[in-house]
Amino acid sequence: MTKARNDVQNAAMTANTTSSFVLGACPHDCPDTCSLVTTVQDGVAIKVQGNSKHPLTDGVLCTKVSRYTERTYHPDRVLHPMKRVGPKGSGQFQRVSWDEALTDIAARLKAIADKHPERILPYSYAGTMGMVQGESIAMRFFNLLGAAKLDRTICSSAGGEALTHTFGSKVGMKVQHFAESKLIIIWGSNVITSSVHFWRIAQEAKRQGAKLVCIDPRRTETADKCDVHLAIKPGTDAALALGLMHQLITHDWLDHDYIAQHTLGFEALRERALQWPPERAAEVCGLKVEDIRQLAYDYAHTKPAAIRLNYGIQRSHGGGNAVRAVACLPALIGAWRHRAGGVVLSASGHALHNGAALQRHDLHTHTNAPLINMSTIGDALNTPGLIEAVVVYNSNPVAVAPESAKVVQGFAREDLFTVVLEHFMTDTADHADYVLPATTQLEHWDIHTSYGHTDMVLNRPAIAPMGEAKTNTQIFRELSMRMGLHNPLLQEDDESLCRLALQNPRNLQSAAPVTWEQLMTDGFAHWPVADAPFAHGGFPTDSGKCEFFSERLAAQGKDGLPDFIPNYESPTPQDRYPLAMISPPARNFLNSSFVNVKSLRDMEGEPLLEIHPEDAALRQLKDGEMVRVFNDRGSYECKAQITTRAQPGMVVGLGIWWRKLGTDGKNVNELTSQRLTDMGRAPVFYDCAVQVAAKR
Repeated sequence: MTKARNDVQNAAMTANTTSSFVLGACPHDCPDTCSLVTTVQDGVAIKVQGNSKHPLTDGVLCTKVSRYTERTYHPDRVLHPMKRVGPKGSGQFQRVSWDEALTDIAARLKAIADKHPERILPYSYAGTMGMVQGESIAMRFFNLLGAAKLDRTICSSAGGEALTHTFGSKVGMKVQHFAESKLIIIWGSNVITSSVHFWRIAQEAKRQGAKLVCIDPRRTETADKCDVHLAIKPGTDAALALGLMHQLITHDWLDHDYIAQHTLGFEALRERALQWPPERAAEVCGLKVEDIRQLAYDYAHTKPAAIRLNYGIQRSHGGGNAVRAVACLPALIGAWRHRAGGVVLSASGHALHNGAALQRHDLHTHTNAPLINMSTIGDALNTPGLIEAVVVYNSNPVAVAPESAKVVQGFAREDLFTVVLEHFMTDTADHADYVLPATTQLEHWDIHTSYGHTDMVLNRPAIAPMGEAKTNTQIFRELSMRMGLHNPLLQEDDESLCRLALQNPRNLQSAAPVTWEQLMTDGFAHWPVADAPFAHGGFPTDSGKCEFFSERLAAQGKDGLPDFIPNYESPTPQDRYPLAMISPPARNFLNSSFVNVKSLRDMEGEPLLEIHPEDAALRQLKDGEMVRVFNDRGSYECKAQITTRAQPGMVVGLGIWWRKLGTDGKNVNELTSQRLTDMGRAPVFYDCAVQVAAKR
């Protein structure tokens, strides 16, 4: 099989043919949402490049996506429906026809749906960020069925809810204007690996004299390249933000007019911030007092000043409050007056797409359907009578969900009917009753908004589906017909769904609406967003102001002001589990995607645990030796890398490896917990205490 696929590519590359170039979009969970150009010869994708005409992509792709043809033509790709013939988790399957697979799946789901549709659970997330192959026909199908509702929390919901309670939506400054900023604070983000295009923008600013500050518990590749690195303790970001507020207020480094005109709750925030002198903040954060004072001074006196947040900041108990605290800072100094000032975590709220028409939640009329948090799927699957069937698409929960021992236990249930739409035999696919071959981004229509910029990007199919692969949408169309769900809304074609995404009244009524013709011609279009969207207020809150104090939070019985909330697990050297562990993504993987691409896995090497020399010495560890990392939730084995990238008292478990590609058939999520954040019901991946011992 491998040789045959390679022969196809080689023949196309050497043939005397004319190339065609197809515009597409990167589908992965990344703020850059690149516009792609795929070179096709004789129906074979030869190369994937960045679109040089898209200003933000500018012809450049990350290492991962530049190897997208390797992923599409991977020798292990699932190209035919597969039925389990061995125990769950064994990976023993046999090829079956689409007719056999869909007939049996439909019969088994219908038998459950006739009695308890709410016991059927869709499980999906950002395996593709596309609105069509993500949640269009699939969401309509499950809504019409009356299935359980999935609370999609695993990545960004704490930060998203925090922004909503502060700005009214997930909005911020335009990323391209960071090139004009004179101070850039990169907070909780290793942008060199997670947002390569932002890093190029930041480098342009640095060439123009900007100062770059990195706030991160780990000495990341980004921290190495910044002018200042503040190695904050995990989960203490809100304390630092409050300490900065204290300095801004006590030194009167404030824009009083902006505060008076465009904010709500300043006096209450002032009282809260005055409780956080830099000495207190420094003690909590593990920083020097002078470093906090200096950053506050620089932030107040360097104009324009901008903050680039990412989602690492909100993966601990107080993650929502941390985002709220940082989000308050620009309004205090009037940074929003400048197009190169402000903050951005997510810009997705600027997108004028019609998600409601695509997903049709109004079709769901079953009032007893539970809302099941995807971050606590381990507990949910092990709750008797709650879930009888799971349909997984665009996700790999056995690898990515926290406290994975419970997740594995749940998916191993013989009475749990599991269907997985996939490209490869992932850890989750190994536990399926049926694995259905899905198309990759090069093989289908889709349309994308972004959380890192304010463009829409269209994806056109570059090649025909390989083997018997079908689009997610087509699989659910055919499944719905076999289940007797004849609603025409389940049969809309993919191109029509892409067009439907533009039918937002605000887009259609804008002075410069995004049009289908633009997307077809250029592959992308700019949403009509002002260069300095909040220079004169106009936040999408009910008040129209930046809300330091949130009445909505107060109405929920929560603190209306941002505050520091300590981690659930804040270890000390005397504790049974004395090391704090964070688990950011490995450089060459994106969540659990690309882990099986050999060239990328070869670059990554093997599962590593970064540990500081002091902590290694206490445990008599040698660089490169195998260690056991453990807590009460479980253990996993990996190789120790003794390095100052980890600070004392903290280890870094780089993820997310497929479990079956790990040293002992596990990965770092064996250790993470199912506890949730202060808001947004999100997981606390970076709020985790462990111990490390040599495996001798």
